[in-house]
Amino acid sequence: VQLQASGGGLVQVGGSLRLSCAAPGRTFGSYGIGWFRQAPGKEREFVAAVNWRGDRTGYSDSVKGRFTISRDNAEKTVYLQMDSLKVEDTAVYYCAAERWEITANVTDSHEYDHWGRGTQVTVSS
Repeated sequence: VQLQASGGGLVQVGGSLRLSCAAPGRTFGSYGIGWFRQAPGKEREFVAAVNWRGDRTGYSDSVKGRFTISRDNAEKTVYLQMDSLKVEDTAVYYCAAERWEITANVTDSHEYDHWGRGTQVTVSS
């Protein structure tokens, strides 16, 4: 599956952005999708995930209550709604896919088989 992340940009503290991860193709519905981010000089970290059925989601503690992940299988897209953004949310955001992932709790980036190019999110004060 090929993944295409988009929606990044520059936003002020407290603002919102919605990222999209599009995956054209017939197999999209069988993949759990995770969002990760990587800030300069830091390791890639888990942000959020949704399982392939769309009935489970998971979040890192740093974004819980501010970010919402959802999927629209008809549009073959997963969204990451990011609200109340903070300066520390600044990073390149990546989406990744793992087939038949059911738990929405896979936080290790090595478990994901497919990755899209990142989209830059910059939060300014």
